[in-house]
Amino acid sequence: MRADASSKKGRWLRMRDLIMRGWALWYRPRSLESVQEAQRAFEQALEIDPRSIDARIGLAKMLLAKVNQGWSSSFQQDLARAEQLLLEALERDTDLSIAHSTMRVLRRAQNRLTESRIESERAVALDPNDSFAHIQLGWIRLYLGDPAAGLAESENALRLSLHDPQLWGYYLQLGWCQLLSNRVDPAIDLLIKSRAENQRLWLSHFGLAGALGLKGDLDAARTALAEMRKVNPKVDSLARFHELRPWGNSQYWALYEKTAASGLRRAGFPEK
Repeated sequence: MRADASSKKGRWLRMRDLIMRGWALWYRPRSLESVQEAQRAFEQALEIDPRSIDARIGLAKMLLAKVNQGWSSSFQQDLARAEQLLLEALERDTDLSIAHSTMRVLRRAQNRLTESRIESERAVALDPNDSFAHIQLGWIRLYLGDPAAGLAESENALRLSLHDPQLWGYYLQLGWCQLLSNRVDPAIDLLIKSRAENQRLWLSHFGLAGALGLKGDLDAARTALAEMRKVNPKVDSLARFHELRPWGNSQYWALYEKTAASGLRRAGFPEK
């Protein structure tokens, strides 16, 4: 019996270690390699304890990160698996802020924007100090065509977590809100900050290129596009961007066309 108890404790400790490793990798500067490594850690934890809520949420978050960044080679399969994992987690505990904020990412990727907003608001209500929930609500306000509301929500997130290791994401969201509001100079400043925090994310380079193009600094915009292509060569046209990140309502895409897309066209970025 003692040997059996010791074995169970060892497996539990191994499972907890894997979950902690997964989250530690998540909070590194975001890259495909760190996300894949974190995914493996959460997969292994779930194999040890198939009932683990933490492993389910962590694994779902990694799958959605791959979808969100255009790194997924099996878009629909990753979405389906993430949804199943999150539904199972919420069946066990309906009051987990992190589960609802992660479900928001899933609903956005499915372009179910109203449901995404509801999940974000639920996450914030459950934990008003959860900066991740606030930043996610900021994104959905933007995708619903209201960059001013998105900006306000993301400024709340930044105030809550000034030393977050993922500050690149806060600056990125704030920069896109400013860009789509046609406030070019603050957009450039924020997107440069995002890029400085993490050079390996293409969306910061992409947004910065759009803002610089809109300002008329075409050489700098082309340099930003060249850096973006090094990070993600798949993003080779405006049509490809829309394919990789199709979410957003008609108001959002109208603002995007007037601002980011206009600046990118000025810099010579192709339509198709």
